[in-house]
Amino acid sequence: MDPTAIAFIGLGQMGAPMAHNLLKAGFTVIGHDRATAVADHFAGQSEFQWADSAAAAVTKSSIVVLMLPDSSIVDQLLWQGDEALSRVLKSGALIIDMSSSDPMHTRQNAEKLSQLGIGFIDAPVSGGVKRAVTGSLAIMIGGDAVNVERANPVLQALGKTLTHVGEAGAGHAVKALNNYVSAAGLLAVSESLSAAIKFGVDPHLVNQVFNASTGKNNTTENKVEAFMLSDAFNSGFSLSLMKKDLETAHRFIQQVDAQSGFASDCLRVWQAADKSLGKGADHTEMYRFIKD
Repeated sequence: MDPTAIAFIGLGQMGAPMAHNLLKAGFTVIGHDRATAVADHFAGQSEFQWADSAAAAVTKSSIVVLMLPDSSIVDQLLWQGDEALSRVLKSGALIIDMSSSDPMHTRQNAEKLSQLGIGFIDAPVSGGVKRAVTGSLAIMIGGDAVNVERANPVLQALGKTLTHVGEAGAGHAVKALNNYVSAAGLLAVSESLSAAIKFGVDPHLVNQVFNASTGKNNTTENKVEAFMLSDAFNSGFSLSLMKKDLETAHRFIQQVDAQSGFASDCLRVWQAADKSLGKGADHTEMYRFIKD
């Protein structure tokens, strides 16, 4: 078995550029995705191998990266059917779940896989498609120190800031909370810009003030001009995914019995926007939903 081979499951908008960065770093990538057309993105890459199933991909590697939409898909892949990864992987393998998974599910998966001799860490990312392309993602990592150290060469090829935040599940917890803070900030900016417009103030000038003042945040710096006021709404991260991450964060906050009042209010607005704008809406279209 090639020690530099990485099985990569989930080659979507984020996964594909991440796999390309692993290839650039000298790894062999055995990739699989339900959308078989993504294999065309790797045409001419001699160190890329396509696998017809997740089970087939992992037979050639002891390290597996998952970049999937949610915990339900991760759980299905790990445990359901004769080709479940828990059945196919040999003792000593390591799974790196970089999906936006539920922290509680992650903790349970780590415990169950450990009993089979399979290592598991969670390493979700922040930074969007742009930073996935440049290999400069922020990666928050949960898991025991031995497995994290083993995963480091892989993660260093994908991210600029790697932070080991705790035991298994901690990475996914921090990712969900980070996206909650991000979503809340975007909603606050959208409502503020809409109010300024109704009062007759130029929203471009308002955003300049935000960026020179205490209201500055990721939305004001990176999204308002490029995607919101320009009506481009093409940041590459969907509103439905942001809503899903908010639901994960809200559920987690309630599970640990923390205060969730503001999170509940924020989630209701994102759910309403998702229902109104429909499938395919970019998350920056929250501004359009609020303004209109």
